Amino acid sequence: MLVEDYMTTDLITFQKNQSIYAVMDLLTKHDISGGCVVNEQNELVGIISEGDCMKHISDSQYYNMPIEDYTVEKHMSCNVETIDGNMNVLDAAKKFIESKVRRFPIVKDGKLVGQISQRDVLKAAMNLQGQSWYV
Repeated sequence: MLVEDYMTTDLITFQKNQSIYAVMDLLTKHDISGGCVVNEQNELVGIISEGDCMKHISDSQYYNMPIEDYTVEKHMSCNVETIDGNMNVLDAAKKFIESKVRRFPIVKDGKLVGQISQRDVLKAAMNLQGQSWYV
């Protein structure tokens, strides 16, 4: 049971120059909590989350600034930990617990190829129902 067997490959991604408002629209429209930020070559440059957007909303209210004027680049997390698609999905579960993130991007040959979320790991565990955890 490898990460690549359970990762999502049809991703909603974002660009550094997109507005935070556009990100919030896509997050709510697609019922996701965040996504990868990529450049024109599909290389991972960051992650933007609901929490990043919430922080911007709070700051905008406090400083009385319009929400549409800010881009992803100013609010995304740049130091993104990735995991290998060949990692055992149960080892990925341990990484989720240790790091307290909700998603890990998977990069291959420098390009974003997928993402695994905590929910994906839960689905993998459900597929093991009644079986040994040692796979």
